[in-house]
Amino acid sequence: MQFGVVDLEAPIEEQVAAMRAACEDLGFFRIPLASVPRSVADDAWNAARDFFALPEAQKREIEFPHAGYPYGYSPFRFETLGRSIDDAAALPDLKESLSVGPDCGLASREAGRLAGGEEWIRQPSLWPVAVAHLRPAWTAYYRALSHVAARLLSVMARVLELQPTHFDSLIDRPITSMRAIHYPAADDDRGDTDDGSLRAGAHGDYGTLTILRTDEVGGLQVVDRSGAWIDVDPDPDMFVVNLGDSISQWTNDRWPSTLHRVVPKPESRQSMAFFHMANWDAVIECLPTCVVPGEAPRHAPVEAGPWLMRKFQATVE
Repeated sequence: MQFGVVDLEAPIEEQVAAMRAACEDLGFFRIPLASVPRSVADDAWNAARDFFALPEAQKREIEFPHAGYPYGYSPFRFETLGRSIDDAAALPDLKESLSVGPDCGLASREAGRLAGGEEWIRQPSLWPVAVAHLRPAWTAYYRALSHVAARLLSVMARVLELQPTHFDSLIDRPITSMRAIHYPAADDDRGDTDDGSLRAGAHGDYGTLTILRTDEVGGLQVVDRSGAWIDVDPDPDMFVVNLGDSISQWTNDRWPSTLHRVVPKPESRQSMAFFHMANWDAVIECLPTCVVPGEAPRHAPVEAGPWLMRKFQATVE
């Protein structure tokens, strides 16, 4: 399966049409990798590869320092994404990852203005000393994708018959995180699937949208309208974008936050995911254009930050 393309350089009418088709279907689409400067994307990608090539002991120097800390190195089988959808039988994921947070971005709250609980998400990212070029490369990539995410939300606002700037005040201090993920090859002991483990268990994403870069190795699957798992063809020249829970709730489930997973393949695999979030205290509630007369909102209003915290903490030991 290949998803439709939303080209941010196309005429706005074409962007709106393509976005409408994607969001009203499975909530997945592609955008060209050229949406950000190629050198910026490649520098971040290569720095991630260099990090994962380090000896285990060096990677663990920036392991999550304590339970519930949101950033740093996550070793194999540390996370269990299936728990985010209350799958009590889910097995730990066959992956390792490195995550960073909103201190990579241009906008940040002063300490005295933090909303209740927001200190958790605004803790410092942890950076590897042995890969000194990773921090500047990732910071540039994070900021480039922040601009792309804002442009995508502006197009979504148009589709939803809102002003193009509707989401601006809700994402001007976002709590976005970014993660690089390495999945081991099948002949690596860490990639053993004899117990039925997946590379990433079934889950929906928690925020507004996710911008994902992958290599040429497949494994990503999404659930279609019939409930069947469908393979997504890898395309290294495209980002895959999917809607998260915030968009689904804003649109009263008119646009889905579709379940997806990563299944084992013989080859190792790398990906980088940019998890765009609204502001910590942004209220996620049904938009006025997404409810018809006589229909009630399907979700109670929720603040974006506490929602993210509950989901994240359900997936880790």
